[in-house]
Amino acid sequence: MVTFAGETRRSFLKLATVGGVMCAATPLFAFSKLDIAIGSYSYHSISLDAMIVQLKLLRIREIEISQDEYILLTNPKEELFHSTREKLDRAGIRCWSYYAGPIQNDQDIDRAIRFAKILGSSNITGDAPAPVLHPIDVKLTQAGLTFGLHNHYFPHIKFDYESPDEVWNAISGLSKTMGATADTGQFAICGYDPAAAILKLAPRLRMVHLKDIKAKGDEENVLLGTGIAHIPQVMSELRQMKFAGPVAIEYEKEGDTDPDMVKQVAYARSLA
Repeated sequence: MVTFAGETRRSFLKLATVGGVMCAATPLFAFSKLDIAIGSYSYHSISLDAMIVQLKLLRIREIEISQDEYILLTNPKEELFHSTREKLDRAGIRCWSYYAGPIQNDQDIDRAIRFAKILGSSNITGDAPAPVLHPIDVKLTQAGLTFGLHNHYFPHIKFDYESPDEVWNAISGLSKTMGATADTGQFAICGYDPAAAILKLAPRLRMVHLKDIKAKGDEENVLLGTGIAHIPQVMSELRQMKFAGPVAIEYEKEGDTDPDMVKQVAYARSLA
Protein backbone atom coordinates (compact mmCIF):
# COMPACT_ATOMS: atom_id res chain seq x y z
CA MET A 1 0.00 0.00 0.00
CA VAL A 2 1.44 3.36 -1.01
CA THR A 3 1.09 6.18 1.51
CA PHE A 4 1.26 9.80 0.43
CA ALA A 5 2.61 11.73 3.42
CA GLY A 6 -0.49 10.93 5.46
CA GLU A 7 -2.79 12.56 2.91
CA THR A 8 -6.15 11.03 2.02
CA ARG A 9 -8.17 11.15 -1.17
CA ARG A 10 -10.23 14.00 0.26
CA SER A 11 -7.19 16.21 0.80
CA PHE A 12 -5.98 15.51 -2.73
CA LEU A 13 -9.38 16.47 -4.12
CA LYS A 14 -9.54 19.58 -1.98
CA LEU A 15 -6.12 20.63 -3.24
CA ALA A 16 -7.28 20.25 -6.83
CA THR A 17 -10.47 22.18 -6.14
CA VAL A 18 -8.64 25.08 -4.58
CA GLY A 19 -6.07 25.02 -7.38
CA GLY A 20 -8.05 25.31 -10.09
CA VAL A 21 -18.41 1.99 -19.73
CA MET A 22 -21.31 0.61 -19.53
CA CYS A 23 -21.68 2.06 -23.00
CA ALA A 24 -24.34 4.69 -23.54
CA ALA A 25 -26.57 2.14 -25.23
CA THR A 26 -26.58 -0.21 -22.24
CA PRO A 27 -29.86 -0.04 -20.28
CA LEU A 28 -29.61 1.77 -16.97
CA PHE A 29 -32.41 -0.31 -15.50
CA ALA A 30 -33.13 -4.03 -15.44
CA PHE A 31 -35.50 -6.43 -13.72
CA SER A 32 -33.31 -7.81 -10.94
CA LYS A 33 -32.20 -7.11 -7.39
CA LEU A 34 -29.81 -4.25 -6.85
CA ASP A 35 -26.15 -4.95 -7.58
CA ILE A 36 -24.32 -4.44 -4.28
CA ALA A 37 -20.70 -3.55 -5.00
CA ILE A 38 -17.82 -1.92 -3.11
CA GLY A 39 -15.88 1.29 -3.53
CA SER A 40 -12.33 0.12 -2.89
CA TYR A 41 -11.52 3.24 -0.85
CA SER A 42 -13.38 1.43 1.92
CA TYR A 43 -10.23 -0.71 2.22
CA HIS A 44 -7.64 2.04 1.75
CA SER A 45 -5.86 1.11 4.98
CA ILE A 46 -4.91 -2.38 3.79
CA SER A 47 -3.14 -3.88 0.79
CA LEU A 48 -4.82 -4.84 -2.47
CA ASP A 49 -4.19 -8.52 -1.71
CA ALA A 50 -5.83 -8.21 1.72
CA MET A 51 -8.75 -6.34 0.21
CA ILE A 52 -9.31 -9.10 -2.33
CA VAL A 53 -9.43 -11.66 0.48
CA GLN A 54 -12.18 -9.63 2.16
CA LEU A 55 -14.11 -9.12 -1.08
CA LYS A 56 -14.12 -12.85 -1.76
CA LEU A 57 -15.37 -13.58 1.76
CA LEU A 58 -18.18 -11.07 1.19
CA ARG A 59 -18.96 -12.57 -2.24
CA ILE A 60 -18.46 -9.18 -3.91
CA ARG A 61 -17.98 -9.45 -7.66
CA GLU A 62 -17.86 -5.79 -8.75
CA ILE A 63 -15.91 -2.81 -7.42
CA GLU A 64 -14.87 0.70 -8.22
CA ILE A 65 -11.14 1.27 -7.82
CA SER A 66 -10.76 4.46 -5.78
CA GLN A 67 -7.77 4.33 -3.42
CA ASP A 68 -5.44 7.33 -3.32
CA GLU A 69 -2.65 5.70 -5.29
CA TYR A 70 -4.86 5.24 -8.37
CA ILE A 71 -6.28 8.75 -8.78
CA LEU A 72 -4.81 11.06 -11.39
CA LEU A 73 -3.45 13.59 -8.90
CA THR A 74 -0.99 11.04 -7.55
CA ASN A 75 0.50 10.40 -11.02
CA PRO A 76 0.06 6.61 -10.99
CA LYS A 77 2.04 4.42 -13.38
CA GLU A 78 0.52 1.98 -15.85
CA GLU A 79 2.20 -0.94 -14.12
CA LEU A 80 -0.03 -0.44 -11.08
CA PHE A 81 -3.15 -0.84 -13.19
CA HIS A 82 -1.83 -3.89 -15.04
CA SER A 83 -0.91 -5.68 -11.81
CA THR A 84 -4.23 -4.74 -10.23
CA ARG A 85 -6.17 -6.07 -13.21
CA GLU A 86 -4.28 -9.36 -13.09
CA LYS A 87 -5.05 -9.86 -9.40
CA LEU A 88 -8.72 -8.93 -9.78
CA ASP A 89 -9.12 -11.22 -12.78
CA ARG A 90 -7.64 -14.13 -10.85
CA ALA A 91 -10.10 -13.46 -8.03
CA GLY A 92 -13.09 -13.21 -10.37
CA ILE A 93 -13.72 -9.56 -9.41
CA ARG A 94 -14.60 -6.97 -12.04
CA CYS A 95 -13.52 -3.35 -11.76
CA TRP A 96 -16.73 -1.84 -13.15
CA SER A 97 -15.59 1.75 -12.65
CA TYR A 98 -12.37 3.68 -12.23
CA TYR A 99 -12.43 6.67 -9.86
CA ALA A 100 -10.08 9.12 -11.56
CA GLY A 101 -10.64 12.07 -9.23
CA PRO A 102 -10.46 15.61 -10.61
CA ILE A 103 -9.92 15.83 -14.37
CA GLN A 104 -8.36 19.14 -15.34
CA ASN A 105 -7.39 18.91 -19.01
CA ASP A 106 -7.09 16.78 -22.16
CA GLN A 107 -4.04 14.96 -20.82
CA ASP A 108 -5.99 13.91 -17.74
CA ILE A 109 -8.86 12.67 -19.90
CA ASP A 110 -6.50 10.56 -22.02
CA ARG A 111 -4.81 9.10 -18.93
CA ALA A 112 -8.14 8.30 -17.29
CA ILE A 113 -9.32 6.49 -20.41
CA ARG A 114 -6.07 4.54 -20.67
CA PHE A 115 -6.19 3.46 -17.03
CA ALA A 116 -9.89 2.54 -17.22
CA LYS A 117 -9.24 0.41 -20.29
CA ILE A 118 -6.40 -1.43 -18.56
CA LEU A 119 -8.67 -2.17 -15.60
CA GLY A 120 -11.43 -3.36 -17.91
CA SER A 121 -13.78 -0.69 -16.58
CA SER A 122 -16.76 0.60 -18.51
CA ASN A 123 -17.20 3.79 -16.46
CA ILE A 124 -15.04 6.60 -15.11
CA THR A 125 -16.11 8.54 -12.03
CA GLY A 126 -14.71 11.97 -11.29
CA ASP A 127 -15.29 15.68 -11.53
CA ALA A 128 -14.04 18.45 -13.77
CA PRO A 129 -14.40 22.18 -14.33
CA ALA A 130 -17.39 22.95 -16.52
CA PRO A 131 -15.33 23.71 -19.67
CA VAL A 132 -13.68 20.29 -19.45
CA LEU A 133 -16.96 18.34 -19.38
CA HIS A 134 -17.52 18.66 -23.14
CA PRO A 135 -14.12 17.20 -24.12
CA ILE A 136 -14.70 14.42 -21.58
CA ASP A 137 -18.00 13.73 -23.34
CA VAL A 138 -16.38 13.61 -26.77
CA LYS A 139 -13.40 11.46 -25.80
CA LEU A 140 -15.28 8.99 -23.62
CA THR A 141 -17.96 8.57 -26.27
CA GLN A 142 -15.25 7.71 -28.79
CA ALA A 143 -13.70 5.28 -26.29
CA GLY A 144 -17.02 3.55 -25.57
CA LEU A 145 -17.00 4.53 -21.88
CA THR A 146 -19.42 6.44 -19.69
CA PHE A 147 -18.73 9.13 -17.09
CA GLY A 148 -20.24 9.62 -13.66
CA LEU A 149 -19.97 13.18 -12.35
CA HIS A 150 -19.39 12.96 -8.61
CA ASN A 151 -20.87 15.32 -6.02
CA HIS A 152 -18.67 16.43 -3.12
CA TYR A 153 -18.59 18.37 0.11
CA PHE A 154 -15.55 20.34 1.27
CA PRO A 155 -15.48 22.36 4.51
CA HIS A 156 -15.35 26.12 3.94
CA ILE A 157 -15.24 25.70 0.14
CA LYS A 158 -18.19 25.88 -2.25
CA PHE A 159 -17.75 22.96 -4.62
CA ASP A 160 -19.23 23.23 -8.12
CA TYR A 161 -21.31 20.05 -7.80
CA GLU A 162 -22.82 19.86 -4.33
CA SER A 163 -26.54 19.72 -5.09
CA PRO A 164 -28.53 17.36 -7.35
CA ASP A 165 -29.50 20.39 -9.46
CA GLU A 166 -25.86 21.39 -9.95
CA VAL A 167 -24.95 17.88 -11.07
CA TRP A 168 -27.97 17.64 -13.37
CA ASN A 169 -27.41 21.06 -14.92
CA ALA A 170 -23.80 20.15 -15.67
CA ILE A 171 -24.62 16.93 -17.56
CA SER A 172 -28.11 17.38 -19.00
CA GLY A 173 -26.95 19.39 -22.02
CA LEU A 174 -24.33 16.79 -22.94
CA SER A 175 -24.67 13.37 -24.53
CA LYS A 176 -25.88 10.30 -22.63
CA THR A 177 -22.26 9.34 -22.14
CA MET A 178 -22.29 11.87 -19.31
CA GLY A 179 -24.07 10.69 -16.20
CA ALA A 180 -23.92 10.93 -12.42
CA THR A 181 -22.24 8.96 -9.69
CA ALA A 182 -24.47 9.89 -6.76
CA ASP A 183 -22.77 9.86 -3.37
CA THR A 184 -25.53 9.62 -0.77
CA GLY A 185 -23.27 10.70 2.09
CA GLN A 186 -21.97 13.74 0.27
CA PHE A 187 -25.49 14.87 -0.59
CA ALA A 188 -26.56 14.44 3.04
CA ILE A 189 -23.60 16.32 4.46
CA CYS A 190 -24.45 19.24 2.16
CA GLY A 191 -28.04 19.25 3.44
CA TYR A 192 -29.77 17.54 0.50
CA ASP A 193 -32.09 14.55 0.66
CA PRO A 194 -30.21 11.65 -0.99
CA ALA A 195 -33.42 9.84 -1.96
CA ALA A 196 -34.70 12.96 -3.74
CA ALA A 197 -31.29 13.30 -5.41
CA ILE A 198 -31.53 9.74 -6.73
CA LEU A 199 -34.92 10.56 -8.28
CA LYS A 200 -33.60 13.78 -9.80
CA LEU A 201 -30.60 12.06 -11.38
CA ALA A 202 -32.36 8.83 -12.37
CA PRO A 203 -32.29 9.42 -16.15
CA ARG A 204 -28.49 9.69 -16.07
CA LEU A 205 -27.61 7.68 -12.97
CA ARG A 206 -24.53 5.54 -13.66
CA MET A 207 -23.70 4.28 -10.17
CA VAL A 208 -24.31 5.05 -6.51
CA HIS A 209 -21.79 5.52 -3.72
CA LEU A 210 -23.79 4.20 -0.78
CA LYS A 211 -22.56 6.06 2.28
CA ASP A 212 -24.06 7.29 5.54
CA ILE A 213 -23.03 10.41 7.45
CA LYS A 214 -23.37 11.37 11.10
CA ALA A 215 -24.77 14.88 10.59
CA LYS A 216 -25.04 17.78 8.16
CA GLY A 217 -21.65 19.44 7.88
CA ASP A 218 -19.99 16.54 9.69
CA GLU A 219 -17.75 14.31 7.57
CA GLU A 220 -17.79 11.37 9.98
CA ASN A 221 -18.93 8.18 8.24
CA VAL A 222 -21.26 5.88 10.18
CA LEU A 223 -22.73 2.45 9.51
CA LEU A 224 -25.40 2.39 6.83
CA GLY A 225 -28.82 3.14 8.27
CA THR A 226 -27.52 4.84 11.42
CA GLY A 227 -26.97 8.35 10.04
CA ILE A 228 -28.88 11.03 8.16
CA ALA A 229 -28.54 9.75 4.57
CA HIS A 230 -31.97 8.05 4.47
CA ILE A 231 -30.46 4.78 3.25
CA PRO A 232 -33.71 2.73 3.37
CA GLN A 233 -35.49 5.37 1.28
CA VAL A 234 -32.56 5.51 -1.16
CA MET A 235 -32.63 1.76 -1.63
CA SER A 236 -36.41 1.81 -2.03
CA GLU A 237 -36.15 4.40 -4.80
CA LEU A 238 -33.43 2.39 -6.54
CA ARG A 239 -35.53 -0.78 -6.35
CA GLN A 240 -38.60 0.98 -7.71
CA MET A 241 -36.68 2.37 -10.67
CA LYS A 242 -35.07 -1.07 -11.16
CA PHE A 243 -31.62 0.46 -11.21
CA ALA A 244 -29.10 -1.89 -12.84
CA GLY A 245 -25.84 -0.10 -12.09
CA PRO A 246 -23.58 -0.85 -9.13
CA VAL A 247 -24.64 0.37 -5.69
CA ALA A 248 -21.13 0.61 -4.27
CA ILE A 249 -20.72 0.80 -0.50
CA GLU A 250 -18.10 3.40 0.38
CA TYR A 251 -16.84 3.76 3.94
CA GLU A 252 -14.27 6.47 4.65
CA LYS A 253 -12.94 5.29 8.00
CA GLU A 254 -9.36 4.82 9.10
CA GLY A 255 -7.99 1.55 10.46
CA ASP A 256 -9.51 -1.91 10.29
CA THR A 257 -12.88 -1.61 8.52
CA ASP A 258 -13.42 -5.34 7.93
CA PRO A 259 -15.95 -5.93 10.75
CA ASP A 260 -17.96 -2.85 9.78
CA MET A 261 -17.94 -3.78 6.10
CA VAL A 262 -19.39 -7.20 6.91
CA LYS A 263 -22.30 -5.46 8.66
CA GLN A 264 -22.72 -2.91 5.87
CA VAL A 265 -22.81 -5.45 3.07
CA ALA A 266 -25.36 -7.55 4.98
CA TYR A 267 -27.49 -4.45 5.63
CA ALA A 268 -27.35 -3.27 2.00
CA ARG A 269 -28.26 -6.71 0.72
CA SER A 270 -31.21 -6.86 3.11
CA LEU A 271 -32.58 -3.74 1.37
CA ALA A 272 -31.70 -4.79 -2.18
